[in-house]
Amino acid sequence: MLKQRLKETRKIRQLTQQELANKVNTTKGTISNYENGHSTPSNEMLKDLANVLGVTTDYLLGREDESRVSNTLPGLTKKDSRDIARDLEKTLKDLENSDEALMFDGEPIDDHTKEMIRISLENSMRMAKQLAKQKFTPNKYKKD
Repeated sequence: MLKQRLKETRKIRQLTQQELANKVNTTKGTISNYENGHSTPSNEMLKDLANVLGVTTDYLLGREDESRVSNTLPGLTKKDSRDIARDLEKTLKDLENSDEALMFDGEPIDDHTKEMIRISLENSMRMAKQLAKQKFTPNKYKKD
């Protein structure tokens, strides 16, 4: 369970094995061994891995199902929300102005489906913005 959850969580966090290794002061090979089940981290290393990945040690060990990864994404500012709204409107206008864009089986899609597409796009844009902030914000500017 540990090897699977460690790898999945690392990928969700968009970290390479080398990046994770650097954050917990070990080698890429050690992380690879953990993920392939060739070795098991010490209790101290397990705590460090969980801390860096934003999950509990119980989650990594398979003792609980909630990863809490999504709860650790940075929030969005008002400017971020305005940017997302602007980009969303532009994307939707581009889709509507295209000759064949919003059709299914050659028929125009209904208003309900358009709204579902809008909601899906907005959620995707919000998640992308949060993941980008998490990945590219220097540590000295991150709030704990």
